[in-house]
Amino acid sequence: TRPAARQLVSHRGVTVNGKSVNLASYQVKAGDAIALSEKAQKQLRVQEALTVAEQHDLSPSWVEVDSKKFSGVFKAVPDRADLPADINEALIVELYSK
Repeated sequence: TRPAARQLVSHRGVTVNGKSVNLASYQVKAGDAIALSEKAQKQLRVQEALTVAEQHDLSPSWVEVDSKKFSGVFKAVPDRADLPADINEALIVELYSK
């Protein structure tokens, strides 16, 4: 889930280009290599999530995932069509326009 991913990042469970990241708002760029720390790789919930993602082919087209190495590459910024339909852009604009 997104909240679980945020927590994983805030507990330094994610590296970007080999450097530990603890800000959920960190913005990756195309070509950035993203990996899980050794500690995060051992977590049961992480292993289960990767198994489910592989079984149901849940990897987005804009991310290249190597589940065996607990890593991936951010290929490109997703188009609006690539994102889930349940995102309400009007609410996001309203929040940031305050």
